[in-house]
Amino acid sequence: MVALTRAERLVVAVAAFGFFFDAYELLTLPLIVGPAFLDLLAAAPESPTFNFWAGLIFWAPAVCGGLFGLAGGYLADRFGRRQILVWSILVYAGASLAAAFSTSALMFLLCRCLIMAGVCVEFVAGIAWLAEMFKDPRRREAAVGLAQAVAGFGGLAVTGVWLLIIRYADGFPAIAGGHAEWRYLCLSGLLPAIPLIAVRPFLPESPMWVKGRMQARPRVGALFERSMRRTTMAAIAATACTYALAYGAMQHLPRFVSMLPEISVLAESARKEASGQMQMIQESGGLVGRFMLAGLVVVVVARRRMLRVLQMAALVAFPLTFVWLSGTGFTPLGFGVFLTAMITAAQFNFWGSYLPRVFPTHLRGTGESFAANVGGRIIGTTAAMVTTTLATQLTPAYGAGRSLALTAASVATLACVLGLIASRFLTEPTSDQLPQ
Repeated sequence: MVALTRAERLVVAVAAFGFFFDAYELLTLPLIVGPAFLDLLAAAPESPTFNFWAGLIFWAPAVCGGLFGLAGGYLADRFGRRQILVWSILVYAGASLAAAFSTSALMFLLCRCLIMAGVCVEFVAGIAWLAEMFKDPRRREAAVGLAQAVAGFGGLAVTGVWLLIIRYADGFPAIAGGHAEWRYLCLSGLLPAIPLIAVRPFLPESPMWVKGRMQARPRVGALFERSMRRTTMAAIAATACTYALAYGAMQHLPRFVSMLPEISVLAESARKEASGQMQMIQESGGLVGRFMLAGLVVVVVARRRMLRVLQMAALVAFPLTFVWLSGTGFTPLGFGVFLTAMITAAQFNFWGSYLPRVFPTHLRGTGESFAANVGGRIIGTTAAMVTTTLATQLTPAYGAGRSLALTAASVATLACVLGLIASRFLTEPTSDQLPQ
């Protein structure tokens, strides 16, 4: 394989850097949602009020991000991939700074909405920009897969930073008059803005976009005309099911772990550390899944078959983990979490590889936006509210921890079944080359 040029190396590095901090920002929330609302709400963790806000903080920012992501996809097609990617990263870095100084649950929610808006726009612009830099299919698949796999390190990094903050927060400068760990983790989200400002002048624009921008203007309605209609609708539905796995089950794990009988009797700092350790297991599994998919997309031709294998594996792994292993203790649960995280992360990487290959250049950002934002972040993330709402109803019968696990298992199983149905209608790419 021919070595990357200087421009290609820079694009891959910046895209990977962006995906790394996308994951970092997204996975900040599961770790801090409990501690943040303990500070900002006058409600007990098992109360309906707490459950309502916990569901809302996962769902509302994702919907907001989805709406802004739609606009960002169109803007990336209209004004270029590079410019939109850079500004989106600066937006979510600034919002992370503001979140650290939240004085109410509402302010924290609004900051998370702005963070998600930046993350959603960055993902669409980054995938299109990266894919269009490579004409050779194998080099393109390798570059996209590798850059997305780096996102797995973002999950590990945020968990590692959280564990360090828990131990040393008392020695840090005070924020809002105290040393709340969750505020310091929010503050760390400012980091990506610093190197990005330095390299921005050296970033090239996508040559494919520069060539195609004078040939056709992006038009949203074109996604739902003739042959594009099936491609768009199937991608929206199937992507929604992948996001439902993450938001309906995986992102509730830190809260659930703190409710395990062997963990709930520990001191608060020990409970936080246990949740962080489970998050580390989860992100390790996700990292393995991302690199596994990065290798498979280079050698496996049938894209739909690859996705269906992952969906069937999830259909087994999620009920096994959340129904059975969740009742056997921390260590057995960790094995299941590693497996479910590996499968879920592999599905996320699949979409980054698949979507650029089924939309033409002038609609690539817009088409990816509809799949990832309408399907994933607006429809798929409603699973978060479904899980917390149903868990509240089941709590009197099963207890807070068990009800959360059973509901997560049910929501994930339904998402797997619907995903298998939707994947039958996905368009199989007809060529290794990106469509013009």
